[in-house]
Amino acid sequence: MSRATTKTQGGGKMKEERALELLAQTQAVLKNDHFVYASKNHGPEYVNKDRVYRDPMATDELCQGIAENFQDYNVEVVVAPAAGGINLSQGVARHLCQITGQKVISIYADKEGEALELRRGYGKDVPGKRVLIVDDVFTTGGLVEKLVRMIRVLGGEVVGVGGLCNRGGVKAEDIGGVPEFFTLTSVQMAAYEPAVCPLCKEGVPINTEVGEGKKYLAEKAEEKNT
Repeated sequence: MSRATTKTQGGGKMKEERALELLAQTQAVLKNDHFVYASKNHGPEYVNKDRVYRDPMATDELCQGIAENFQDYNVEVVVAPAAGGINLSQGVARHLCQITGQKVISIYADKEGEALELRRGYGKDVPGKRVLIVDDVFTTGGLVEKLVRMIRVLGGEVVGVGGLCNRGGVKAEDIGGVPEFFTLTSVQMAAYEPAVCPLCKEGVPINTEVGEGKKYLAEKAEEKNT
């Protein structure tokens, strides 16, 4: 296995400025609010990938950018770590087919509690295959790391991990030491543990439309009632 690398954008391919432009165009970057992230931390900004997926042209261009970075990796299977990543998995696989002229399969995993499963017979598409894992926004990389481990247990070779935005400073070694970890953009956003969150202390209402805010408030209410 080659040395793990982490990078954003690539020479001669989609530039980070264009990817950021597309995120802004789709209003995917939300600011000046109170969000709860998958990591349980809180912060004033949020990258809402669902806003991106509402725009099929922007989504397609972003998928092409990811595919171009992995065009020389002989990818045979593209897999996303949850149903929400179907758009990316399909788009990246389609562009890899067009660029390389080779057949590339698109699959995705389902969440089962805190674990992941490849249902629908998808597990049979992995053994002996060169697999590219794609996800949209990386905060901790925990879910992707689980998928990397699962693919390897099934006998697949993870050739890399690609995505839209690295917002948590995630590195290749954080997600299983994959040969290459590539995202179109990398942004730094403040994140606070709930106990020291300044937004909580200021009484700023938690956003329940996106992120884990609704779940967080429900859990807090349950704790209060027990």
